[in-house]
Amino acid sequence: MKNPLYILLLAVVLFSCKNDNKSNEEKTTSEEINVYTHRHYESDQALFEAFEKKSGIKVNVINASADELIQKMVLEGEQSPADVLITVDAGRLHRAKEKDLLQPISNSVIDSILPSHLKDEDNHWFALTKRARVIVYAKDRVDPLELSSYENLVDEQWENKIVVRSSSNIYNQSLMASIIANDGEEAAKMWAKGMVNNMARTPKGNDRDQVKAVAGGEADLAIVNTYYIGKMLNSEDQTELDAAEKVAVFFPNQDDRGTHINVSGIGVAKHAPNKESAVQLIEYLLSEDAQNTFASSNYEYPVNPNVENAPILQSWGSFKEDTLNLSKLGELNKKAVILFDEAGWK
Repeated sequence: MKNPLYILLLAVVLFSCKNDNKSNEEKTTSEEINVYTHRHYESDQALFEAFEKKSGIKVNVINASADELIQKMVLEGEQSPADVLITVDAGRLHRAKEKDLLQPISNSVIDSILPSHLKDEDNHWFALTKRARVIVYAKDRVDPLELSSYENLVDEQWENKIVVRSSSNIYNQSLMASIIANDGEEAAKMWAKGMVNNMARTPKGNDRDQVKAVAGGEADLAIVNTYYIGKMLNSEDQTELDAAEKVAVFFPNQDDRGTHINVSGIGVAKHAPNKESAVQLIEYLLSEDAQNTFASSNYEYPVNPNVENAPILQSWGSFKEDTLNLSKLGELNKKAVILFDEAGWK
């Protein structure tokens, strides 16, 4: 007969192993997911609710700016509850990767939807939506036949006629990074200097403010993201609607590399406690149903090729997009900032 103490110890060990297995099972089949997101649109909340109903997985949303969320993840370290990070601009997504906050994901569903230039080279993040950074022009003062490329904006004919956001804006930094990648550093620096020379005013405000400046006659051209135009044309603010109706969209560089695009994107956190649920969310947000919501509600270009653009975007026509891998926008961000500073772009 075995020692009663041995039997007691064996029971304790078996009970402990059972609990450990149960704990691991619960972690694998968790019924929740923690989403750190920079996006603040009603459409996103509707999609999270739809995902909850479809999957049975509760979505906990933590909203803040991209910089705040990235810093939060850094401070939380291995104890971070974040499962996914959602933010706008490939430069910010690359920054999160550089800080070792994301993990690579190999997934056949994602690969079947996204082309290589719309995801990180090492699969640390994936595009959810696209925005084109275009030229808008005053309909009553500019002949679109005079427009051609971003590089053309430095011509003398546009002196004192361009408005644009500051060099601290991530959208402009990514545009500059794309020009460095396509034209080289020296040409990019000369472009930035030429842009400064042709500015109608010192950079200020957001993309909507640039449109209003063109509509108000302060300038003839502006560089803005397409989805802002879509939002202004559907705004309940009459001043925004009036301004947007006075400008038209031009897609630059159609005769060469194509128009610069940027994305909002998503990555699985390195220490995600609910990795499988995180991947399920990415698959859902790339699905046709979710992509239709992004396209129709926020006037962004869908990344799923089976989804049509919103009617307003269709009215602007199709365009050739630059297929530069968006990882380059993050890799060249620091160089873009330096060249902006050297060119005197405020």
